[in-house]
Amino acid sequence: MADHLNVGIDIGSTWVKALACTVDGAVEQEARRSTPWVSGPGGTAELDAEHLTSLAAELLAEVSAGGATIDGIGVSGMAESGVVLRDGRVQAPIIAWFDPRGAAEIPRTPEGFRAEVPAVTGLPVTAMASFWKLRHLQAEGLDLRGAQWLSVPELVVHRLGGIVAAETSLLARTGLLDQEAGRPWSAALDLLGVDADFVPTMRTAGSSWGVHAATGATLTVAGHDHLVASLAAHVTTADTLYVSMGTAEALVRPIDGLLDRASRERLAADGIDVLRHLLPGRGVILAGVKTGLLLRRVLQLVGVNDARGREAMDAAVLALPAGAEQSLTIAGAHNDDGVLQVRADVDGLSPAHLFAATLAHADDEVARLLGLIDEVAGPATRSVVSGGWSRMASVQAARRRVLPDPSFSPRSEDTAVGAALVGACAAAGDPDLGAFIRATHHPHTT
Repeated sequence: MADHLNVGIDIGSTWVKALACTVDGAVEQEARRSTPWVSGPGGTAELDAEHLTSLAAELLAEVSAGGATIDGIGVSGMAESGVVLRDGRVQAPIIAWFDPRGAAEIPRTPEGFRAEVPAVTGLPVTAMASFWKLRHLQAEGLDLRGAQWLSVPELVVHRLGGIVAAETSLLARTGLLDQEAGRPWSAALDLLGVDADFVPTMRTAGSSWGVHAATGATLTVAGHDHLVASLAAHVTTADTLYVSMGTAEALVRPIDGLLDRASRERLAADGIDVLRHLLPGRGVILAGVKTGLLLRRVLQLVGVNDARGREAMDAAVLALPAGAEQSLTIAGAHNDDGVLQVRADVDGLSPAHLFAATLAHADDEVARLLGLIDEVAGPATRSVVSGGWSRMASVQAARRRVLPDPSFSPRSEDTAVGAALVGACAAAGDPDLGAFIRATHHPHTT
């Protein structure tokens, strides 16, 4: 084991993961636990904040137990979920970013405000943004005055001993940030009835949030999970697209500077986010496709529930004749959908036909989104694909049909690795995160 390591923690929707790695990204130790959601009626889901932060601390201790010096600790994860904190105490459970609560509050806000949301925040008007969850909590009787908002990664860092501060790329997902001005949006704060202190002081990923007492490591909030994963894959420039294929397929396109108001509004109208990157002075275009969710449901539907079955499916799809995917009509890949719909009007179909048709449907949605992005940002010349689904040869073949010059990462934990590297940057006191990543880390792709 190396003498010096850095720890990355990823607070994900399915797993809470921690790993210890060297400054060049070689993983030495890792651990994970299921994200402890408590499900409710109508698709609702909550997390107990203290349970979650304790779990993160346990995982940190587990991967730090080998005797190496831990230099930095970076925490990344879901951006829209968080807590209202008053006098150090959490005021309500963490509401899942995919929880429908908040949708009822959208039509109850002034029409003029709703019209401004895409252009100012770069986000579509959906219940995913934290702003609408906060409006829901208010409607349930929670007083936000005198409190502060922390995203989940910011809360975890605070509970590990860090300061209370907001990281830019996480705040960008809340609906509380004026993307162009780079500061909290006063109109959103006014509607919530809170003052500017509701959003903590803003800091950049890779800055020091303080020191972890047990290890002496420098703490930092690494930022939004998809962006942190793209750093681990060295995707930092505008010519490259990063694709993360988990439950959702995220299309991450870094851009030079920020798009103008009209472009933000135009893309947000198509469900595409236009945000500030965690790298200062850079922007990012972020789109989603429900590819992994649909593929998982296909496998469950045909009784494939293990690695051996998945490998057999992969081989069967590759063995299909050209055009076989056209035998079925599939729907559900749109980011606001996720409901697998199948229409079969011919005989002689197999599970492989269903899987192939679902991949082709997702291909169409990816191509549609990339077309919209390319209209405002120009086409990317290459792409890097990671995530569990991208290990399947049939998935790689599908993505070669629609992505520019793709290469595939063999690593499934890009977010946690990226968080560890951001932690290493904080420990080194290096103010240029992008340059630090390029100088110290060498990703592997095929």
